[in-house]
Amino acid sequence: MVLDTNSGSIHVVDDLVYDIISLLDQSASEDSLKESLQDKYSADEIDEALEECRELENQGMLFTEDLYKNAMDAFKNRPLVVKALCLHIAHDCNLACRYCFAEEGEYHGRRALMSFDIGKKALDFLIENSGSRRNLEVDFFGGEPLMNWKVVEELVHYGREQEKLHDKHFRFTVTTNGVLLNDEIMEFCNKEMDNVVLSVDGRKEVHDFMRPFRNGKSSYDLIIPKFQKFAESRNQDKYYVRGTFTHYNLDFASDVLHLADLGFKQISVEPVVAAPEEDYAIHEEDLPIIFEQYDILAKEMIKREKEGRGFNFFHFMIDLTGGPCVYKRLSGCGSGTEYLAVTPWGDLYPCHQFVGNEDFILGNVDKGVVRNDITDEFKNCNVYSKKECSDCFARFYCSGGCAANAYNFNNKIDSVYEVGCKIQQKRIECALMIKAALADDQG
Repeated sequence: MVLDTNSGSIHVVDDLVYDIISLLDQSASEDSLKESLQDKYSADEIDEALEECRELENQGMLFTEDLYKNAMDAFKNRPLVVKALCLHIAHDCNLACRYCFAEEGEYHGRRALMSFDIGKKALDFLIENSGSRRNLEVDFFGGEPLMNWKVVEELVHYGREQEKLHDKHFRFTVTTNGVLLNDEIMEFCNKEMDNVVLSVDGRKEVHDFMRPFRNGKSSYDLIIPKFQKFAESRNQDKYYVRGTFTHYNLDFASDVLHLADLGFKQISVEPVVAAPEEDYAIHEEDLPIIFEQYDILAKEMIKREKEGRGFNFFHFMIDLTGGPCVYKRLSGCGSGTEYLAVTPWGDLYPCHQFVGNEDFILGNVDKGVVRNDITDEFKNCNVYSKKECSDCFARFYCSGGCAANAYNFNNKIDSVYEVGCKIQQKRIECALMIKAALADDQG
C-alpha cells in the first residue's frame, strides 16, 4: 500500500509500482530510476508503471503539496469558541483501578460531587461561549458519574430546556464503570444520551486484576451482564466498551476478541499511559509484541467481517472518503480551546487529564476563561508546531497526538509521546490494511 499523506489517497499497488514510487519519493530522475530497476523488470513494464504514477500525480493523488500549512495563520488566530465540556460530575469512585490517572476519582485533590448549581453554570458557560455552533457536546465523567446520578438527570433536563431558548442541541454522553447501572438508568440513557462508554478491560482475570473493588473483590461478574443488556438495548450502536491494556496483558488482542465473543460490536481497548516507574507501564521494548497483537487483531477482524460476524474496533476506524475537517486534522481533540473540563467546584481546565494540575487552571464557570495565555498556547499546538510530526505519515490521522501525554512525558504540550506515536502509526497501518483487504474482496 502507498499512502499519499497530504491528499489522503490510498493506493494498493504491485511490487513494480511500489519500487517506482519509492525511487520517485527520493527525487530520482527517470533515467536513474530505469537503470535501478532494469535487472528486475522489463523496459516496457517500467514505462507503463511510470506513466501510471505520473497520471496519479497529475490527478492530485500522489506527491501532492501540503496545502494545510497555508491555513495556519487563520487557525492560530481563531477566536475561542467552545463546543464541548467534560463535566466531572463526581470526584469519587467505587472501584480502585490500579492505573487510574484520576486517583480513584480524587484527581490529586479531594472527593467531591458536582452540585446542580455548578453544572447549570457550566452549561450556561458553554452556551454563552459556543458562538454560532448549534451542536454542543457534554460528557458526564468521573470518577464514577452514577454516584451523582440525580444531578446528571437534572442537568440533562436543564439542557433540554435551554436548547429551545438558544437554538442549540446538546449531545450528552456518559462514561461509567457499571457498578451502579440499573434498568432505570439504562432507560434514561437510551432516551437522552447520544453515546455511552462502558469501562471493561477484557478477560475476567485481566479486568479483575486492574479494576477491582476497593476491598480487592471482582467487579467483572457484576458489570458484564449489565453491559451486555445495555448494548443490546441500544441496538449495538452509539456505545463503546472501553478497556485499557497494560504491561500485564500485552496479548490484548485476546481481550478485544473476548469482548467481541461476548456480543459487543463497538470496542475500544487502548494502551495505558503511565509513568515509566509504574509496574504496569508500557515501555519501548514492549512494542514488538504490541505490533504483533495489532496484526493478529486486524487479520481476525477481516476474517470475521467476511464471515458476517464483524465488529468495530475504535482505533482501526478510518474514514477514507470524507475525513475530518482541516482544523481537526491539525489540532485533534481541541483541548484547551474547543474542549474544556469542569471540576465539581467549577474550575476550568484544558481537558480531564490536566485536572489537578493548578498550573493549567483556565478560570471558572463564574468568570469564564481568564488565562488566555494558556488557551493561546493550546491554539498554537498542532502538527506543524511539533518537529516530530513533520515527516510522519500519520500526522493527519492522529493530529499530533495527545497534549496531556506530551506534557506528562516531556513537560511541554507541543511535543509528542514517542511510544504513543509508534503505536498510533501501527494502528493506522492495520486500519488501512483492513480497508484494502475488504475493498479487494468486494471488488
